[in-house]
Amino acid sequence: MGGSRHREVERKYVVDDRATVPVDDAPTGSRWAGPHEMRLEAVYFDTPELDLLRRGVTLRRRTGGPDEGWHVKVPRAAGERTELRHPLGRAVRAVPSAVVDEVRAIVRDRTLAPVATVTTHRTEYTLVTDVGTLATLADDRVTADSALGEGGRTTWREWELEVAEDALEPAGVLSSLHPTLRAAGARRSPDFSKVHRALGLAPDLGPSPDRGSSPTRAGTKRTGTKRSLTTRDVVRDRLAHQVSVLHQQDAALRAGDPAAVHRLRIAARRIRAALTTCEPVLAERVDDVRVELRWLGRVLGPVRDAQVQRERLGAALDTVPPDLVLGPVRRRLDLELRRQERDAVAAARLALRSERYYRLLDRLDALVADPPLSPAAERPARRVLAGLVRRDARRLRRAVRAVDRAAADERDATLHEARKKAKRLRYAAELARPVGSAGARKLARRAKGVQEELGRHQDSVTAREVLRRLGAQAFLEGENGFTFGLLHGLERLAAADSEAQFRRAWAAVPSPRTAQSWIRRG
Repeated sequence: MGGSRHREVERKYVVDDRATVPVDDAPTGSRWAGPHEMRLEAVYFDTPELDLLRRGVTLRRRTGGPDEGWHVKVPRAAGERTELRHPLGRAVRAVPSAVVDEVRAIVRDRTLAPVATVTTHRTEYTLVTDVGTLATLADDRVTADSALGEGGRTTWREWELEVAEDALEPAGVLSSLHPTLRAAGARRSPDFSKVHRALGLAPDLGPSPDRGSSPTRAGTKRTGTKRSLTTRDVVRDRLAHQVSVLHQQDAALRAGDPAAVHRLRIAARRIRAALTTCEPVLAERVDDVRVELRWLGRVLGPVRDAQVQRERLGAALDTVPPDLVLGPVRRRLDLELRRQERDAVAAARLALRSERYYRLLDRLDALVADPPLSPAAERPARRVLAGLVRRDARRLRRAVRAVDRAAADERDATLHEARKKAKRLRYAAELARPVGSAGARKLARRAKGVQEELGRHQDSVTAREVLRRLGAQAFLEGENGFTFGLLHGLERLAAADSEAQFRRAWAAVPSPRTAQSWIRRG
């Protein structure tokens, strides 16, 4: 079942039964076409705890209209959503697996069931110009039946003004039409879907007076000044953002985006790094979460490794003169690394459908909702985070000193450890960015320089292991292993160059005390 993505930018208006749609008044150079009448029926699905609506996401099966099908709407900004569309198919009461995959990171292994049915009698007008469509204005008369509790029916009328998907300036289109709609008696309504109203929920899932308690959103954006932000504010927002990224990349991976593996892994790393960096201000240890995040990273790692090595070794082979390529080297490299990637992707997909992964997501939700922070986290974030950054900078310095003392057979391992410490410092600087501003950005950039050079070194270590294995395999099967040995030698040179570049990047990293001062000065 194929899906498609669409941008939806709209405004909703409350109107009474006496209001007349102002289609006689169009902006200069445009005209209203229509009316077109249709009957739409949408069945909305959610978990018993309304986990989708809790995050502003809606999932429905809609019949009628030109875009009937299964729709998932995900918020992007105020008045703007991404709509994911799938064909109707045969399913009616059960959500197809391809549709569930779009929101699997939210619903996990919980049951999706109908929560409301919304029937809309729509009269639609289209604002057109000589070159195309600008917007549509829908006059909706809505009847909604709730499937929760004792149920109940609600009816209302509303106008939806939606900008054409290819409009260059959506905000300008909305603003140009707003005065006309206001003059016709329409009032801006809160930015939420029909199912919210069907269930008696306010825009942020705040309860109506007679509906009892309801879930609320977590991780709202802080608007205080840098000096007023507490460590709790910054840490909670960092966790909320990265968990949201993890959810997005989970959906992208399930939809078949190969690059999502790496982005999902990075989100897990950033969450784990934040918990490690902030350990001194935690009221309780979260080792269990860190262990599970490390497990997730290790599950996803082989996919990325195979992707990187196939690209890296293919590019290296391109530099070898044809007369030095002896045997089916490229074919063996391609077949082996594609097989590794295919097997690794299958293992990753299996892990992402496991109870272990779903329970990890539950724990992350709990951390975002109520981070186990100590009273020290109520102190100003700038001072506290500056100290935490200094702590991670010291760890990196010790790791680099260990490289200098390492024996030859330990060097690769110590360089890899230094890379991990550089990555942690980078993420610590990113954590401090809301209060550290330019200093945090500069520190993150310099730590990233060290991380990337050491990352190239580690890629070379992995490449040499692959080449040694494939060269031996080629020899045992009667092929010439010369080219694999040649590529191995080139990788050794590349590793030496990466280590030299690492030394240059390390020289630009400030001392722990200076790193701390960069954050405190902002």
